[in-house]
Amino acid sequence: MIMKGQKISDRYQIIKAIGEGGMANVYLAYDTILDRNVAVKVLRGDLANDEKFVRRFQREALSASSLSHPNIVEVYDVGEDAGQYYIVMEYVEGKNLKDLIKKRGKLTLSEVIDIMLQITDGMSVAHDSYIIHRDIKPQNIMILENGMVKIMDFGIAMAMNSTQLTQTNSVMGSVHYIPPEQANGKGAILQSDIYSMGIVMYELLTGTLPYRGDNAVEIALKHLKEPLPSIREILPNIPTSVENIIIKATAKNPKNRYADAREMHMDLLTCLDEERLHEPKITLPYPEFTEDKKKESKKILNDEPVKPKNVKNEKKEDDEGEILAKQITKNDLKKQNKLLIVLASIFTFLIVAITTIVILIPALTTNKEITIPDVSGYTVEDALKTLQDAGFKVASDQQKTSSDTIPYGNVVKTSPLANTKRTKGTEVTLWVSEGDSKITLEDYTGKNYLEIKGKLEALDIQVLVEKKSTTDEKAEENTILSQTPAAGEKVSKGDYVTLYIPNVDKYPDFTTGSYTYNDVVDYLKKYNVTVNKIEKEDNSREAGIVIGQSREKGSRIVENTSITITVTKKGSSTTTPKEDYEQTDSEGRVCGTEGATC
Repeated sequence: MIMKGQKISDRYQIIKAIGEGGMANVYLAYDTILDRNVAVKVLRGDLANDEKFVRRFQREALSASSLSHPNIVEVYDVGEDAGQYYIVMEYVEGKNLKDLIKKRGKLTLSEVIDIMLQITDGMSVAHDSYIIHRDIKPQNIMILENGMVKIMDFGIAMAMNSTQLTQTNSVMGSVHYIPPEQANGKGAILQSDIYSMGIVMYELLTGTLPYRGDNAVEIALKHLKEPLPSIREILPNIPTSVENIIIKATAKNPKNRYADAREMHMDLLTCLDEERLHEPKITLPYPEFTEDKKKESKKILNDEPVKPKNVKNEKKEDDEGEILAKQITKNDLKKQNKLLIVLASIFTFLIVAITTIVILIPALTTNKEITIPDVSGYTVEDALKTLQDAGFKVASDQQKTSSDTIPYGNVVKTSPLANTKRTKGTEVTLWVSEGDSKITLEDYTGKNYLEIKGKLEALDIQVLVEKKSTTDEKAEENTILSQTPAAGEKVSKGDYVTLYIPNVDKYPDFTTGSYTYNDVVDYLKKYNVTVNKIEKEDNSREAGIVIGQSREKGSRIVENTSITITVTKKGSSTTTPKEDYEQTDSEGRVCGTEGATC
């Protein structure tokens, strides 16, 4: 039991537990010699006496310690203390991709491509050494505050030239990201990591997993038998080049996938190039589903170990793939001795031949890996010269990326990344700054808000539209009056911009007989419209009813203007006798008075 404050190997002082796994527990610790925080992975006590798990744990350490890349968590130390086997690793502060997906849902296309470029770049180094991770998933990928990706937990990684786990240990990793061949109980290959990376890319783009089920077996069967759900149904505007990468990476038949992570990385580098965005949809050269696979799927993930074909009674394999020998006879010994003599002769010949080549042809050994110089901030011309002087080729096609710190036209980064090691002659791609990633707002006044809203949303800017009163009676309905933030200010992706458009409310017909003076005042109060009143005698109607208005029905209500309305009032009950000389109409009304028709 590891306790807080405990020292491992009198050097690594435990601070706290930070994770638990099936094989080991992980602790944050302080390296008292090098004065730094580290992560210490300790094999669980109940497994420390199990030789099988100890060998696996040590294999993890050996595999991981041989990898050196900025996108892979570095292994510092391996050891054993009082029966406790441990690995000391780089301590990474950040969040894993799964937490990021839970918080944000789907990520932007540019974010996903950047993350996948880093993952494939790191895994390229592993695949170059024929090391398979076997558990690529968002939970095992950390992302730092500066956007740097770190691949961690090679806990079930294996070297292809070492003994593979078989039978019940053949299905490793997380079922949501498991490749069909592993779900079917077969060993992992380089293309197994490719499949898992394809599923991770799908999840980053859509915010959801492609396969779901009530249990692990159901999900694994879907990986084995069901086509990948179309990403275009979720993201109709996704570039075909990006869709093709996912289709190829997640192919059921490993022959249809990328050969290794480096091939996938190179495809990702150019997938956003203008000429590739609308390329034809990929056609896989090999069949995805065969009758053999359908039959094999029936035995997927059985509780009982999968028995290898054609196994003779005298041989069997344990969980580590070690062959248990049958009883040895004298004839067997004679045969074995002859075989050993032949093998020894071949081995001696090979040693002599290799030694001769190394001594006589030293040029063959000069192609050592060298460090890629850091040319960030350099002009393209200076970066080109620096890289070529170091012995690298520079790709003719450059990648564009935004940068808040690197001036426009200067180099932001390289691919492969700076300070990683590659052989002389390796092609290096320059990523050139397009300037500040923030967007400078233009003056949108007088422009159609629908057009501007579409443009801003295409840049991942959130747009709010609010109506605003205006004194300009000629202002068109969809025309932008003003904006917040103002023109010239900068905003980032996800920020809000408010566009103000004219209030197009119009005057109703106040003369319908249902409006009073007070009704009109209340109606126009929010527009700050002054209401003037003219009273007119009308004994035929109720007093106070609006019978006339100076602003026509349907005309626009303009703020800070005025309107004059006419309302009824009761007149005198006495009438004045009409004079003989007064001309009247057919109704007896004096000509020239209101209502007269003469």
